[in-house]
Amino acid sequence: MEIIFIALLTVLAGGVGTLTGFGTSTIMVPILLFFLPLPQTLLLVGVIHWFGDIWKILFFKKGFNWKLILAFGIAGIAASYLGASIVFSVSEKLLSQILGGFLITYVLFLFLKPTFKIPKKTVTALFGGGLSGFFAGIFGVGGAVRGIFLSAFDLPKAVYISTAGAIALFIDSTRIITYLLNKVSLEQRFLWGLLLFIPASFIGAGAAKKIVDRVPQNKFRMVISIFLLLIGLKFLLLPN
Repeated sequence: MEIIFIALLTVLAGGVGTLTGFGTSTIMVPILLFFLPLPQTLLLVGVIHWFGDIWKILFFKKGFNWKLILAFGIAGIAASYLGASIVFSVSEKLLSQILGGFLITYVLFLFLKPTFKIPKKTVTALFGGGLSGFFAGIFGVGGAVRGIFLSAFDLPKAVYISTAGAIALFIDSTRIITYLLNKVSLEQRFLWGLLLFIPASFIGAGAAKKIVDRVPQNKFRMVISIFLLLIGLKFLLLPN
């Protein structure tokens, strides 16, 4: 039954992750910790997230921003390796609360100063990529930070989602390899479960694609901000 439950959870998380460009790991990691230790949870969600990145690219392939992909990706790969290497020797709860407080503060600031924009510079992308990569490596969640910096560039919906997917693909590949090099492995039942989890993530992404098509471009950044606020509250009040 737990395999079926995880598959259904993957549909939901995959849909949210595609709609906003982040959120898959935020939904799945806390719940899967009831079934698996942290190392195995990070690996399993990392694999599911990796395929979610592929679906984002396939569904929104018309809109890549290669400059942002390279800037975010290069910094993200290095930071993801660092985070994944030290994940088991730091206080995950404290980091989660710090990240939650940061996200909430940023969104509330946007509500007070709706015209504020993070400078659209290469250094901004490098910094955002580094932060998102580090948080992705250290506890499987980095998309929310990436969403802050990517949304600041006011990208068209398709460009935002496909670019977020491509960046995450680089970062997820790095952290999955690092987990495996550190001898993290999955039980056989969860390996077989991937035969359900991967199609489930595709179904969720496909459903989200239909929703994205209906969201007006001028409202898209507000959708992202609302999800950032919800995830920030989760990290602050219910850290892993």
